[in-house]
Amino acid sequence: MKIRIYSGDIVKAETDAIVNAANSQLWMGSGVAGAIKRAGGRIIEEEAVALGPIEVGEAIATTAGDLPHTYVIHAAGMGPDLQTSEEIVYQATLNSLFVADELGLSSVAFPAIGTGVGGLSIAACARAMHRALGEFAEEVESVDEVHIVLFSKVDMEQFKKTFSE
Repeated sequence: MKIRIYSGDIVKAETDAIVNAANSQLWMGSGVAGAIKRAGGRIIEEEAVALGPIEVGEAIATTAGDLPHTYVIHAAGMGPDLQTSEEIVYQATLNSLFVADELGLSSVAFPAIGTGVGGLSIAACARAMHRALGEFAEEVESVDEVHIVLFSKVDMEQFKKTFSE
């Protein structure tokens, strides 16, 4: 499985699906969720909310509205309290990967789950996502490329450092 780490706009990732850093209620407010809703349309949020709520750490998929992707995978990186942790981000990442694999997707793009509203540090997020990707690599069937699309070059450097260790 190939992992690409870069800074950019996740809604422009050239992947089958993108991951929404969601809350367990699945409403799409600010941050990555807001950007996805603005670019893809309200239908994404309407479909997600109709499938929720879900447990913190779980993930579900919806269509991608007007986005160039097939799906949006909504990873519940926090609950209604808007709090997260490294363990929650690990579970949300792993479950998103399993959803992508179950859908037969070959590529998926992730943001830095939990680092916006959830307040998790980039370093903790990178550790959690690295751990999940390592575990998933042993069981993967269809996903052969994972993009991690980060907001800034500083965040990208932290992820690259963590993934090279």
